[in-house]
Amino acid sequence: MLLALVSFPSCLSLSQQQPCRSNYLPRCIIAFKDVRKPRNRITRPQILPSTFGDAFGFRVFVLSDLHTDYPENLKWVNSLSSKRHKRDILLVAGDVAETCNNFFFTMSLLKDRFQHVFYVPGNHDLWCRWEQDHFLDSLEKLNKLLDACRGLGVETKPMAIEGLGIIPLFSWYHESFDREQDITSIRIPSLEMACKDFRACKWPQELSSRDTSLALYFDAMNEENEDKIKVIQKTCCQIITFSHFVPRQELCPEKRMLFYPNLPKIIGSDCLEVRIRSIHGTKGNASACHVFGHTHFCWDAMLDGIRYVQAPLAYPRERKRRMNGGETWLPFCIYSDGNFADRLSPCYWSDYYAANPRAPHNTELAPWVARFYNRL
Repeated sequence: MLLALVSFPSCLSLSQQQPCRSNYLPRCIIAFKDVRKPRNRITRPQILPSTFGDAFGFRVFVLSDLHTDYPENLKWVNSLSSKRHKRDILLVAGDVAETCNNFFFTMSLLKDRFQHVFYVPGNHDLWCRWEQDHFLDSLEKLNKLLDACRGLGVETKPMAIEGLGIIPLFSWYHESFDREQDITSIRIPSLEMACKDFRACKWPQELSSRDTSLALYFDAMNEENEDKIKVIQKTCCQIITFSHFVPRQELCPEKRMLFYPNLPKIIGSDCLEVRIRSIHGTKGNASACHVFGHTHFCWDAMLDGIRYVQAPLAYPRERKRRMNGGETWLPFCIYSDGNFADRLSPCYWSDYYAANPRAPHNTELAPWVARFYNRL
């Protein structure tokens, strides 16, 4: 029987993983953690960063959803070796911190440890709800974060490093990304009630995640780097792209498996996948990889010739119940000495879909989801 190894993305109020409890949800939903008690958990052998310690070339590590507003997560970042990664590269796939001070401090710690740090923004990074961060809107905050990255030497633009192309891709989600059949047998909280982004992010009137305007706006930012991308395509035989948001719905469990079945409406972007395919090719290739974040599901799968990987630090509570196997395997080394690393193992949901066909038209709730809603 499938297990309740499911979490909510960082934008959701239902999560109980945020520093502040939402006032918008019924108490019975906020207390969902009391009814979710998975019997089995992912057990992952210790995979320390020193696995490739004797490598002669550089390595590329990936990490998403650091959420260093939590002291435990900031402590974990600070515990990374200040010597082991001096030749290495780190790709940070968004959601570093909510406040500017925590963002600056976290990125400075990472830049001090790695030779190169690349970054793309996540939704948490653009929240505007703290008094110490005075911004007209989330775009103004985005510009400040990008300015800070330039000052710290953190890369936000494509770069070729010894034959390897690294391409950060800006993105945002849109509701129409979800094309699978909705769950109608239960009463599901609205997106505005469940997702903090609708309150914590501030956008100009013409931009919204309820339509494609925000997703198109962020995707257009990538066009500024088209010349650099073309050079990388011509000169690099291996390319890693990365984003915060999800490029394909198949990189998320089916709705009936999720405690919040409307999750796919707030996680991904069609134009992001189009952008990825324009870089790696419509059929992909053995040297194509895309890294993403946001949903906090550990993932490693091949889809239509491209390898898709998610390696989230996630929330302290998720790590305590070892949803992704703890933290000793992070950051994940995806590339070393000119070769991509072996497949990350284990990843509960991508392993499940490697063995079982996806059935998006099946709306029968998974047993743990049915039990959860029956108790509400």
